[in-house]
Amino acid sequence: MPMLTRRNLLKASAVAGAYGVGLGIAGRFAGKAAAAEPRVLKTAKIQANLADGGPTKDVLTYGDGGMPPVVRMKKGESFAARLINGIDDPTTIHWHGIRLPNNMDGVPFLTQPYVYTGDHFDYAFTPPDAGTFWYHPHCNTLEQMGHGMTGVIVVENPKDPAFDSEVVLNLRDWRLGGDGQFIAQFRPRDAAKSGTYGTMRTANWQQEPQYDAPSGGLVRLRIAITDVTRIYSFRVDGAETTVIAIDGNPVPQRFPLDLLQLGPGQRLELAVRMPDVEGATVKLEDIKGTNPKVLATLRSVGASLKRDVRDLPPLEDNPVQKADLGAATHLPLILSSTAENTADNSICGSLGYSFWAINKVPWPGDTPDPTAPLAELKLGKSYVIDMENVTPHSHPIHLHGMSFTVISSSTRQVQPFVSDTYLIQPDEKVQLAFVADNPGDWLLHCHIIEHQKTGMTSYVRVA
Repeated sequence: MPMLTRRNLLKASAVAGAYGVGLGIAGRFAGKAAAAEPRVLKTAKIQANLADGGPTKDVLTYGDGGMPPVVRMKKGESFAARLINGIDDPTTIHWHGIRLPNNMDGVPFLTQPYVYTGDHFDYAFTPPDAGTFWYHPHCNTLEQMGHGMTGVIVVENPKDPAFDSEVVLNLRDWRLGGDGQFIAQFRPRDAAKSGTYGTMRTANWQQEPQYDAPSGGLVRLRIAITDVTRIYSFRVDGAETTVIAIDGNPVPQRFPLDLLQLGPGQRLELAVRMPDVEGATVKLEDIKGTNPKVLATLRSVGASLKRDVRDLPPLEDNPVQKADLGAATHLPLILSSTAENTADNSICGSLGYSFWAINKVPWPGDTPDPTAPLAELKLGKSYVIDMENVTPHSHPIHLHGMSFTVISSSTRQVQPFVSDTYLIQPDEKVQLAFVADNPGDWLLHCHIIEHQKTGMTSYVRVA
């Protein structure tokens, strides 16, 4: 299909979808999304004080000052946003982890046209799930995300238990030189391995920020890994800490945080029981690699509330359909490297290399002529992805538009987590079960962006 025709069709569908007419989208994902007052998210190029020695130029964000805002929604209530593009490049917004109508998913060419400089696009949907999610562009992703365009989403549930405080952390690196200015976003030799790491690490665009919380209270710590490369090994020092949700979904069985590894695109929710003594500190650490890093600190203030995490009621499960494993169709999916060069110079940006593949097909994504879908799925049917990683590197694999349940791993015991992103380890085989309950073309890709943009991308079609 010629690019212009496809773009015109997508634009017409997107406009119709935003106002709830003419699409006939099935099920709960369409909702009455157009009723909400739009939240304006305008992209901008700014200067920001990230490193010592003066402001960093060419930082990209939503809004006109500092980090992209935390966008709050309510489970089951309509939400609308108007993206206004104020930067020089085309862009979109992908609402990572939120199950929504396909034409609201923000993937250029596949689900919507990209938004040119000075233009706008209206998003409207009703989030069916509560939890921690995030938003980012899906056009020229390495540059735009790497320069700052990543924000956290909190979908609130009025039935959630009461906490004494909430802290939201946006974790990301920056590739800055000694002068505090941006350097090249990637190196090909690193893109062909684990990815190119940033030179400065931040939480909420700050180095080791500190937040006050009530002594002896329960803090809901929401963490989103919005980095383009880094995998984290989380540990908390100084407080009793319980894992209550991963990737927007309550864990089947809560467990104390000892050491938990998560990758780009993933989210973590913790219940932190603050120390009773005023002035005591709690450290969130990343201990992966040879250089442990304190990411952020919580400080106890006031008289102790003497809360007990065991009194915290469970979070309500999200309404994700359970797959019928006995009737499920199995989909083989092999992650590998490739020697085939299929780099595409699309307007949404190519890195110029092909290093990775899914089922031996390298596709960078965001191109006017996508490859054939990985699989064509029947709406309402159950499926199991049999995913195998034959590479020596880890890959956080993200599925758009639907949630899966982890049912087995060849390397470890797993809880039946409901998620949209799975960090698969080298030589691991894993089974991910889901119901194909959301019609459309849904991207599936590695969220190490260099891997995504050099071939480890595909999509499934649900109809």
